[in-house]
Amino acid sequence: MNLTRQTILADRVELANRAATRNKGLLGRNGLEPGEGLWIIPCQAVHTFGMRFSIDLVYVDRKKQVKKVCSRVTPWRISACLSAHSVVELAAGAVFSSQTKPGDRLEFSPLSY
Repeated sequence: MNLTRQTILADRVELANRAATRNKGLLGRNGLEPGEGLWIIPCQAVHTFGMRFSIDLVYVDRKKQVKKVCSRVTPWRISACLSAHSVVELAAGAVFSSQTKPGDRLEFSPLSY
């Protein structure tokens, strides 16, 4: 959730906080549905080499403040933000629909059953 704008970035975000899950990322998938994402911790740079779809990127620092956003990053690109601690990879269009911008504060909440 984007606390600053009171909007939802995604409601189903997987966590990639181990080497194997960080290295694989979204590779091998055919796409992300609206509301889906992958939060890669730690991460300051990503690539879309070999991917089959575009994604949005939201780089955040340790306090979950947005440092940089990239919309509709196409396959075969590189993106980085050296001041970030992690990145959230989202379905293309999520940044626009949530109006997320650098300086915004995000919140991640675990699913409760």
